Amino acid sequence: MAASLQPDDLPEPAKANPSDLRSVLVTSVLNLEPLDKDLFRGSHHWVPFTQRLFGGQIVGQALVAAASSVSEDVNVHSLHCYFVRAGDPKVPVLYQVDRTRDGRSFSVRSVKAIQHGVPILTCQASFQRFQESPIQHQFTIPTVPPPEELLTREELIQKYLRDPSLVEKHRMGLNKLLAQEVPIEIKPINPPDMFHQIPQEPRQMFWVRAQGVIGPGDMRLHCCVAAYISDYSFIGTALLPHLKYRMQFVASLDHSMWFHSPFRADEWMLYECESHWAGNSRGLVQGRLWRRDGVLAVTCAQEGVFRVRQDPSKSKM
Repeated sequence: MAASLQPDDLPEPAKANPSDLRSVLVTSVLNLEPLDKDLFRGSHHWVPFTQRLFGGQIVGQALVAAASSVSEDVNVHSLHCYFVRAGDPKVPVLYQVDRTRDGRSFSVRSVKAIQHGVPILTCQASFQRFQESPIQHQFTIPTVPPPEELLTREELIQKYLRDPSLVEKHRMGLNKLLAQEVPIEIKPINPPDMFHQIPQEPRQMFWVRAQGVIGPGDMRLHCCVAAYISDYSFIGTALLPHLKYRMQFVASLDHSMWFHSPFRADEWMLYECESHWAGNSRGLVQGRLWRRDGVLAVTCAQEGVFRVRQDPSKSKM
């Protein structure tokens, strides 16, 4: 998986604390067992409340499998995935890579994630050799407080739990969240009020990074970790204006990413998420991962399906 960073104004990495451990995202979550040429097996760790596999892990592992089949002088520039079946957390996932094309500048790989003999995800990933170009532009990073001034996800949950007016069902849900071992650090900016069902703008931002140390030299590995990170709390952005509804079913349909500039997934990045549209039981979310120095590192997009729980009294009318 080793690949050198391409020329860019990538900031100097922060000095790692010698007591820090290598990120569990590298050692376990995104670690695949090779079974044969272009065939891998992945295990899984964190399972959300849905009791389905976390989509970000399947995308990240699929990208690990794809990256293992290309030459070291190319890096991923885009991926496009479809979630076709719910993942079963009780069995491993097989990743089958098809070497679709190797060109002079671009290489394309197709990956199937398989359980019980059928695909649960299909992924197309494209890799590019570095090419200089005078054509460059990007948006400007939003002005937000730095991560040092914000509470972590866990600190926010503890703050909510100290509120004596918090109803019991929300208290139970927060305790379940607190018990989960999520391998990423999150610091929300203006966290939404999820407890009073007040409609909110379909936009959220938070600082995010992998727990532990990944290391500065393997850009492909940082991209695989970013794929994992990008799916966390992403599709929920589209539901922020609709908190009054009780959801019967929420699931991601697809996930796309475009990688623009080198970055470190174990350093703080700003994740800016917004939903421009929802309808026909679907919602579309777009996201941007910014390096702390203002460089746009990754653009993401995802569509999900939402089914609202029907009021039994209305369904009889």
